[in-house]
Amino acid sequence: MKTIYVVEDDANIREIEIFALKNCGYEAEGFACTSDFWRSVRKEKPALVLLDIMLPDGDGIEMLAELRSDPEMRKLPVILVTARTTELDKVKGLDSGADDYLTKPFGVMELISRVKAVLRRAEPDRELPLVLSDISLDTAGRVCRVADVPVELTYKEFELLSLLIRNAGTVMTRDVLMERIWGTDYMGESRTLDVHIKTLRRKLKSGGRHIHTVRNVGYLAD
Repeated sequence: MKTIYVVEDDANIREIEIFALKNCGYEAEGFACTSDFWRSVRKEKPALVLLDIMLPDGDGIEMLAELRSDPEMRKLPVILVTARTTELDKVKGLDSGADDYLTKPFGVMELISRVKAVLRRAEPDRELPLVLSDISLDTAGRVCRVADVPVELTYKEFELLSLLIRNAGTVMTRDVLMERIWGTDYMGESRTLDVHIKTLRRKLKSGGRHIHTVRNVGYLAD
């Protein structure tokens, strides 16, 4: 069952949204302020967020920008909910990365229809497994296997291996790997990449032989 977070400081509106979502088979959790939302979203990522723009302790547009700057939250579906109805407000919200824009007052049927539409668009296309010799990655189920034996990987390790396999035979520079996996704003040292590669090789065991270091450049999978 999909969980939807409702960030809305108006208790009456929040309760209506939660009731409507639960009545349609979703799990729903409400937040009256940004701090409570951030604590929860970092523990468990929902399927979608209904985000009010005007909040007592923050701005919804700024929250959206922060979500989009986080590699793990970048694709999290967000519907902005606001009383601002001008075309400029809507364009600003959508340009900030919102998947849809819902203006108050709205009907329950419209709310549910928009939620369903955004969730449909967010559904990943079923991909064939990524395969490199005896390594197999089920990207939809996020399952890694080496010689048909499951290998437990962290989120970053899975993303790193997936990127290397998708570009098998091509040297991936350190800068590209850091940008794709950790994001352009990541301030950590590139030593982080080396540590992840080392751990990945160890976890893959025999499959680790397919990840090569290209001195002073980056890494190659073949």
